[in-house]
Amino acid sequence: MPADDRSPATAPIPVASPPDAPRRDAPRRWYGHLSLSVQMTLVCVAVALVAAILSGVAAARAVIQEDRIAAAAAAAPVTAATTPAERARERARERALARAEARPVQRVERAVVIALAVGLGVGLLAGGGAARLLTRPLRRTAVAATALQHGRRDVRVPAEGPPEIAEVADSLNALAAALATSEARQRRFLLSVSHELRTPLTAVQGFGESIADGVVEGEHAREAGRVVVAESQRLARLVEDLLALARMGADDFRLEPATVDVGALVDDAGRTWSARAAASGSVLRVELPSVPLVIRTDPGRLRQVLDGLAANAVRMTPAGHPVVLAARPPSPTDPVGTAAVLQVRDGGPGLTEADRAVAFEPGALGARYRDERPVGVGIGLSLVHGLVQRLGGAIAVDVAPEGGAAFTVALPVAAPAGAPSPVQ
Repeated sequence: MPADDRSPATAPIPVASPPDAPRRDAPRRWYGHLSLSVQMTLVCVAVALVAAILSGVAAARAVIQEDRIAAAAAAAPVTAATTPAERARERARERALARAEARPVQRVERAVVIALAVGLGVGLLAGGGAARLLTRPLRRTAVAATALQHGRRDVRVPAEGPPEIAEVADSLNALAAALATSEARQRRFLLSVSHELRTPLTAVQGFGESIADGVVEGEHAREAGRVVVAESQRLARLVEDLLALARMGADDFRLEPATVDVGALVDDAGRTWSARAAASGSVLRVELPSVPLVIRTDPGRLRQVLDGLAANAVRMTPAGHPVVLAARPPSPTDPVGTAAVLQVRDGGPGLTEADRAVAFEPGALGARYRDERPVGVGIGLSLVHGLVQRLGGAIAVDVAPEGGAAFTVALPVAAPAGAPSPVQ
């Protein structure tokens, strides 16, 4: 891995689960049984009808005002008609006045009816068009969500319609892609676990059958028995890691906080792992702080974190290269709230930027480097990540000065009593 690649990859911090969603069988209002199209159409029709009524009333008032003006003009005194032409005009004026007196109610009714008809038509057209524009992409999204529910992961929804509707489609497409990626990783992880289980089971079965059939005897039988015991212990460790990983998210996961000197804990781990590192040919080095680093946390879980990282470092480091277990006080670059820092560095092949992005996902690195490096099943780093979060800390992986990977664990002054609250 290039030495100048120093961009850290910090493990994601868990987000609190949302409150329980309301039950779907809760009673709904009467309009909740109507489709969105019908509701939008009714709203548009109601708005158009209100506007039509208001315009009809305004028109009626104008008609009434005009009729009042006409009536006042007709009631004005006129001179007596003396000629036949004047008498004819007077008779025509009287007939027009009689018709005008009978028309106001009819004219008002006709104006209101026309306004209502126009408003109803406009409301239906506007509501139907808007409902079609909004509900068509929503229906496609609903169909795609149903397909996702039934196991399809290749569904995609065109991002059409208003921005809010297009955003829903984009979110559903991102969810489908995330589900496909997650399930593919789960399949690879299961294949990796199956492979790891099959190897020791094959050895146990083969040597067990040899002993049972009398093929091996004497010293060879004792050697076969030692192989069976060693492979059984390997199986037990794998099963224990799987169980611990499964229990990590359980509500009954318990911590036993106590006052812990982080430097002393690292020193004890160094004495334990020095022999194992020497057996593999690597050189273990311990770096301790000059002052005590006392925090309140679960010492057993913290030692489990340190052992998991040390086991990974010793396994990946070639003979003659260093493995470093370190403890130090917090620095300005550490997350806010950090009281102590653990670090495990190695001189192994290291991790690329793409590797660091998925380092804590179960089986991700194991599947990637199974044929290239002495990787395990891929549970260890996932288990470490979960434990650190339960302890209220944060873990990051970066490039080590020794050339390999550097795992840094930032710990708070006290582990949370309830749900974990990682340092920021």
